[in-house]
Amino acid sequence: MNSMQVGGQAVIEGVMMKSKELWSVAVRDRKGVIHVKSERLAPLPKALKLPIIRGVVALFQSITLGMKAIDYSASKAYDDEGEKPLSPTAIGLTMGVALLLGVGLFIFLPLYITKLIGMVFPIVAESSLMFNMVDGVLRVLFFLIYVVSVGFWKEMRRVFEYHGAEHKVIFAYEAGGDMAVDTIQGFGTHHPRCGTSFLFIVMILSMLIFSIIPKSWEFYMKLGSRIVLIPLIAGASYEILKLSAKLTKNPLIRFMIKPGLMLQYMTTKEPDNEQIEVALKALMEVVPNKDGGKFVSS
Repeated sequence: MNSMQVGGQAVIEGVMMKSKELWSVAVRDRKGVIHVKSERLAPLPKALKLPIIRGVVALFQSITLGMKAIDYSASKAYDDEGEKPLSPTAIGLTMGVALLLGVGLFIFLPLYITKLIGMVFPIVAESSLMFNMVDGVLRVLFFLIYVVSVGFWKEMRRVFEYHGAEHKVIFAYEAGGDMAVDTIQGFGTHHPRCGTSFLFIVMILSMLIFSIIPKSWEFYMKLGSRIVLIPLIAGASYEILKLSAKLTKNPLIRFMIKPGLMLQYMTTKEPDNEQIEVALKALMEVVPNKDGGKFVSS
């Protein structure tokens, strides 16, 4: 078994992989050539490795690296060789817009609809528990609608296939066996440390934490408190995800993580051998002994 944890993300016609010290992205262009980019990660201060805090840092790092990887993959997949990489300013603006859209769709809209429901059904407005349960259910529903909707997009299905390839390769690496493509295909596409499972934990945990917000608060105060609590919820969800990934053989833990794994039926699809090969190329850039040993691609 390989003890080093590796994470990843599907991008346009490729996969991004990240270990403790390195990150890489591998992309196949229209001619079938695989392009690989890798960089060393800056070491983090000890203060940023503390529980809860490290989860917030990991989320921010994942978003930042993900945008860089998507930018690189788009330039290679679409043959835009002259395309310049995104500047820090462009990355910041894009993250800001994405954050605003996320807050609007998954925080403001469910909260506002819940407020309207409370006007029709007084029990929702009068009970903090009921209010936050309705708000949380709507948030989950919006997320499911979003995932199902993007799944109809042909290009997004390709991304979901690369997502499956990423999971299979990580499973095979963690098993510590042969890393031939045919062997990797035998592994599953649903991984307990997946970002989809993380988002599910975030939604469930937010229902519990938001329930402590007084029902007497004005709408703008409830909205603001939800935004302020996002880092705390993300950090706590990260710790829960890491713990659950270590205890997957525990029957109770298996039951608790089942919904998150089921969501991956929507966000992962079975990859072909070429997609597995791309994911393997990305992995080999971030793990030890990448030029020899057990790593054999067919």
